[in-house]
Amino acid sequence: TGTNLNQDKIIEVALKVIEINKITGSDLKVIDAYQSLQDPGIPIPEGATAINGITNEDVKEKNINWNKVDELISISQLVIAHNANFDRPFVDRESNASKTNKIWACSINDIDWMERGFKNVKQELLCIWHGFYYESHRAMLDVDALIHLLTNNMYDDNKPLIELIQNARKSLCVSYAYNAPIQNKDILKSNQYHWNPYKTVWHKTIERSELEQEREWL
Repeated sequence: TGTNLNQDKIIEVALKVIEINKITGSDLKVIDAYQSLQDPGIPIPEGATAINGITNEDVKEKNINWNKVDELISISQLVIAHNANFDRPFVDRESNASKTNKIWACSINDIDWMERGFKNVKQELLCIWHGFYYESHRAMLDVDALIHLLTNNMYDDNKPLIELIQNARKSLCVSYAYNAPIQNKDILKSNQYHWNPYKTVWHKTIERSELEQEREWL
């Protein structure tokens, strides 16, 4: 229904479990899939419907089977989302399997799209630049499009999915700039810090090997 974790609700979920060669990105096979709508118990804002096309009538008396979601997450070695920083907190709120030491990867942050020649990371644009179009913002359509994007045949090797898997293996940590004065916000932003409105703190995800260097910078 929106982007506020404290008040907004999930109204649709879609997952697809795939098996793939982690060296070449080939031999794609679908193992299982699940999708469902969810009645959030509150009216869906018009702005949300304008984006995803889901109406109050569509979700009436619909419920997500979170046991099935947990089952699919549990059998997956890696959970991938396009902007996992947004998706995971909503899923963790409902799924025990997700929040229990499950590794998530982000197809925005764990792939260097700029290095690949793409200056925008919106999934719709990336798909168009890779030669295909889809109707975005319905959950399973987004999932299928992301799979096709990450395993795209325009790459003979170094497919985006392989880069993502390699980066998902890295040990990461979060650096927080607690009590940073407001006048320092531009300095923090220039060093790729982001504002977390829920924790009211500036933060940045870095590789663990960079921790001491980051501490000195702060």
